[in-house]
Amino acid sequence: MRHLIACLALIASPLAAQDFSEGSEARSWNLYAEVPAKFEAEVVDVLCTLTGDCPEDCGAGKRQLGLVRSADDVLVFPMKNSQPAFTGAAVELAPFCGQTVTVDGLMIDDPELGANNVYLLQTIKVADADKIKANQWTKVWAKNHPDAKGKGPWFRRDPRIKDIIATEGYLGLGLEVDEAFIADNF
Repeated sequence: MRHLIACLALIASPLAAQDFSEGSEARSWNLYAEVPAKFEAEVVDVLCTLTGDCPEDCGAGKRQLGLVRSADDVLVFPMKNSQPAFTGAAVELAPFCGQTVTVDGLMIDDPELGANNVYLLQTIKVADADKIKANQWTKVWAKNHPDAKGKGPWFRRDPRIKDIIATEGYLGLGLEVDEAFIADNF
């Protein structure tokens, strides 16, 4: 895994030297080391690009998607969408698999933080179409989990998360560890 991460960092490293802020309308999140970044790229299945393992439809939403910049063929990893919940950008990009799009968002690059070209996707634009806000994740989640309606954040109602907590506990260390932790701290 360490080798894969190192390879990915090397692939994206040329990105840090270029300025993509021209024409960007990305909204600042006041994050340390954020820089507006707008560029044209092809939406790709990252595993397909790196290994040649290429299922149809970019993995049908089950794989990490990336952006190969048109200007310099650099692979960029969009890590989240524009929603405050730290959800990934794959749901936003899946409809554009294999297409060239213009994306706008924030790039974070700071080696001291361990952040190398972390891209926060805010909008997507295809050719002459209107730009689309990258805020579909929770809407898609709600559509895929109609029985999980209710108050509070989505992750408190997600059946997959509830199943994991039921078997591994809140801390992921087992139910016995949870019991002791809760007894000691609450």
